[in-house]
Amino acid sequence: MKAVRVARPLILAALIVFSTFSTSAYANNITASVPQAGSVLTASPNSISISTAGVLSEQGSLIVVNDPNGVAVDDGSITINGNSAEVGLTELTKTGVYTVNYTLLSDTEDPLTGSYTFMFNAPSSIGTPTPEPTTTTNQIDKNLNGGSNAFVYTLLALAGFVFIFLIWYAKQSFGGTKKSKRN
Repeated sequence: MKAVRVARPLILAALIVFSTFSTSAYANNITASVPQAGSVLTASPNSISISTAGVLSEQGSLIVVNDPNGVAVDDGSITINGNSAEVGLTELTKTGVYTVNYTLLSDTEDPLTGSYTFMFNAPSSIGTPTPEPTTTTNQIDKNLNGGSNAFVYTLLALAGFVFIFLIWYAKQSFGGTKKSKRN
């Protein structure tokens, strides 16, 4: 009888602990993404696709793709197909790190929110350069600092005038030696 009293609370505690861990074990998570997180692309993808472990809700999910300047480059049309969400993209033209921000809703799980990045290297335009004639001049400017020299000399002359004015002002204000007048 005493063993049953001790066993019941232990069994109840074990059920509570296992039920807590079992719900988190089935939490919705990302199983795949196209393009993958951290991948480097050289061709512009048409869409971003994210697959999850659980079935997604038809309403309320959101995927936003931002270019390296933070401008959204997705077309806003999200399609949910079972456990996969897909959003269309405009053509990627800028080289840099693109960020995919997502909030995916499920009927039975908490919202799945997060972000990941991928790198896109925009192809450089390949074309033939058009030759342009260049003109060279043999005339050499011997006095490259003429303007700056004139400015420095002007400042030097002004500094001399200010110095002379300050001496005169100090004598007037603080009373330099005065000569007595003789009649």
